[in-house]
Amino acid sequence: MSRHLKRIASPKSWPVSKKTNIWITKPNPGPHSGKQALPLGVLLRDILKLADNLREAKRILHEGNVLVDGIVRKDYKFPIGVFDVIQVPKVGISYRILLDPKGRLMVNELDVENPKKPCKILNKTTIKGARVQLNLHDGTNIIASNDYKSNDTVILNIPDKSIDKHIKYEPGNKAVITGGTHSGQLASITDIKKVRSSRHNMVVLTRDDGTDFETIEDYVFVVGTDKPEFNLGGAIHE
Repeated sequence: MSRHLKRIASPKSWPVSKKTNIWITKPNPGPHSGKQALPLGVLLRDILKLADNLREAKRILHEGNVLVDGIVRKDYKFPIGVFDVIQVPKVGISYRILLDPKGRLMVNELDVENPKKPCKILNKTTIKGARVQLNLHDGTNIIASNDYKSNDTVILNIPDKSIDKHIKYEPGNKAVITGGTHSGQLASITDIKKVRSSRHNMVVLTRDDGTDFETIEDYVFVVGTDKPEFNLGGAIHE
C-alpha cells in the first residue's frame, strides 16, 4: 500500500482544496477508517489555520501543545475522526469533529472547560474474569456492566474514559447519521427493522419537519433523548 496520497485523490470527507498542491499527508492506520480520518497535521494547517505550513504544524505537535481526547499526540499523521475532541490548552480552545450535510468532516468550537466525548458501542465481548468489555467506534475498549447494548451511545469523560452518561438505541431517541446520502442529518428514530439475514438492519427516522427517511443501522449514532446531549452545530471552517 502506498505511503503517498495526491490531493486530487483525497477522500471526499476531507474539507481541503484539491488543486493547491500535488501531495497531501496520508493518515497512519488508527482508530478511524481511512475514508473518514483526517491527519492531525492537515487539521492544524488547512482547517484550524493554527500553522502556515506542515513544518510549523509538526513543531506545535512536537512541543505537546495538542491533545486528542485528552491525550497528547505528537504524530502529524495521527488519524482524526468523527466526535474526536481536539484541545489546544495554550490558547484555551477546544473543538469537536462533526459531519456536515455533505458528509465532510468539520470542526465545531466548544465553549465548555471539560468537554466529553460520545462513543457508539459497536459490540460487547466477555473477557477474563467474566467481565464485560465494550468495544467503541473509535477503537476504545472499556470495562462496564452488562446493562449496555450494541448501538447504544456512552458519553465519556476525558482523558480517563469513565462513563458519564448512557443513551439507549431505541425508537424516540435522537440520532445523527454518520454515512450515506443523509450524512450529518439529525432525526428521531421511528422504527428499527431487524433483518434475519446477512443484510444490514434498517432504521426509519423522522426529521423535525416531519419527513421520513431510511438508512442502515451502521450509520445511526444516537446522541440524545428529547434533544442532543452535546453541541452538533456551528462549523468554524469548511
